[in-house]
Amino acid sequence: MLKLINSKINNVLKRYENTSIQSIISTTFTIICIIGMLGVGGAIYVCFINSTEEIVYENNMFIAEQVNSSLESYLRNMMRISNGTYYSILKKNNFSESNVNNKLDLLYETNKDLLVSICVFTEDGKVVSSSPVGQVKDLVNPAESDWFLKARKRSENLHFSTPHVQNLFIDHDNQYRWVVSLSRAVDITYDGQIVSGVLLVDMNFSGIEQIFRNIDVGKNGYIYLINNDGEIIYHPKQQLIYSNLLEENNIVASTYDDGSIKEIFKGEDRLITVKTVGYTGWKVVCVTPIKDITSDYRRVGIIVIFILLLSIFIFSYLNMIVSVRITNPIVELEKSVKQLENGDNNVDISIKGSYEIQHLGKAIKSMIKQMHVLMENIIQQQEAKRKSELNALQAQINPHFLYNTLDSIIWMIENENYDGSIIMVTALARLFRISLSKGKNIISVRNEIEHVRNYLTIQNIRYKNKFTYEIQDDENTLDLCCIKLIIQPLVENAIYHSMEFMDGDGEIIIKLYINDDNLFIEVIDNGLGMTEDEAMNLLKKERKNKSKGSGIGIKNVNDRIKIYFGEKYGVSIYSEPDEGTMIRINMPCIRYDEDQIEEGTN
Repeated sequence: MLKLINSKINNVLKRYENTSIQSIISTTFTIICIIGMLGVGGAIYVCFINSTEEIVYENNMFIAEQVNSSLESYLRNMMRISNGTYYSILKKNNFSESNVNNKLDLLYETNKDLLVSICVFTEDGKVVSSSPVGQVKDLVNPAESDWFLKARKRSENLHFSTPHVQNLFIDHDNQYRWVVSLSRAVDITYDGQIVSGVLLVDMNFSGIEQIFRNIDVGKNGYIYLINNDGEIIYHPKQQLIYSNLLEENNIVASTYDDGSIKEIFKGEDRLITVKTVGYTGWKVVCVTPIKDITSDYRRVGIIVIFILLLSIFIFSYLNMIVSVRITNPIVELEKSVKQLENGDNNVDISIKGSYEIQHLGKAIKSMIKQMHVLMENIIQQQEAKRKSELNALQAQINPHFLYNTLDSIIWMIENENYDGSIIMVTALARLFRISLSKGKNIISVRNEIEHVRNYLTIQNIRYKNKFTYEIQDDENTLDLCCIKLIIQPLVENAIYHSMEFMDGDGEIIIKLYINDDNLFIEVIDNGLGMTEDEAMNLLKKERKNKSKGSGIGIKNVNDRIKIYFGEKYGVSIYSEPDEGTMIRINMPCIRYDEDQIEEGTN
């Protein structure tokens, strides 16, 4: 027998040796689908037969919980109105004043759809206030009513009555409305004295009827409501029961705990589901004849057929998923190659699928890895070159400035100009402290301006006040980022090329402002000026004469700004012969953050 089966399997496999993989997948999954449908269909049918009763249990409990939730909402509305009447009106107002009736009328009008009446009684049954205003029937004594006695006996509780026709007040409209009464003991203020009383709230019974009216418990099932003593509050055939034309097992049902239980009543097997309503102790009772459950097997068969059809859809979907998974690796590999062609060098090559596809993916991934290594080496080389250029640019500070300044200090000391020497030494110390700046390349505009101010102080003393200077700074610019030592070279240019040949009437203005999220720093002098070609040469050539000043040329400053911030930023020169010169720095507005600078992120 086994040999025969193996022979048949081998024959089938030989037929598919030259068939495409897509055909093999389709055939295989078709067979799996048929076997799966038969197995799952049979299992579902048996499962449904065995669990039909459990489904009815759960359905009835769900219905009972839904009704319970609606009833609790209905009762909460009653308690809300009762609490609102008591705490917001009765406790806060004197019944000798007319505003109590007005407030009760307002509360009644607000909840008119729910309420039939609100009434407050004294402890001897006298009506203190009611809304709407009604006349108590002659033969009715409220103090002897069941709801009144319960409220007086257990004053801490709220008391709910069974449904009844409103029989307290004369009904002029002859509507004979059914109500559920809520009563409670209250304290009321009357003529300045606190006396005991009873609050009665009659809710429209139609609210409870509405909750039960549209409940569907099966073909012959129904649902009813009883209190904790078994008295019927609602029943779909309530009038027949009151007329003794129909019996219900309500007294026994009141003894059942929450859940489902089977009972036999008048020879009929029934499934009873009970749910207790909070606070009141009322019980929602859901009744389903057992014969209704067993008659649903045809419905179970329909469900099984539906599940079988669903199984076909599911297995067809699985077939599609498997086909996609088999062909997906080559599709993903093709997408990755397209991304690589479009310049995405960080594409992740997926190595999945058959051996050939994996080998091809590994080869492409190895090629990209080698390309990344080469590109990383180039980036590192360029970064090292950039850093060395920056360090070289910032290292071009000529020592002649220091020598000349120290000579001036010595000369002033020898001439007993101690005040000038102190000012000069102080300015020099501050200048070099900011120049060092703990090795930072980026400092705040505030520090850069302070550096220039110290530099101008030194030069003004050295040149014996040949020029005056003014710094026009904007407070909004002082806390922005600035490359260190970029304003001083511009001031040097103004001093050595313009002020040196003037006799006491030189003027230098440093102006800072923000425009379109860019920081502009202008150094303006009234010196000799220059031609356009000379201005262009300043931006193209390094300083040739380094015997004066810091040795940092304007080209140096321009290069540093472009290296840090890009080609759109840098230095511009505007000048005319004999008309003075304006040199403008343009940088982006970036807020200065000391913590980031300390971490080396500048």
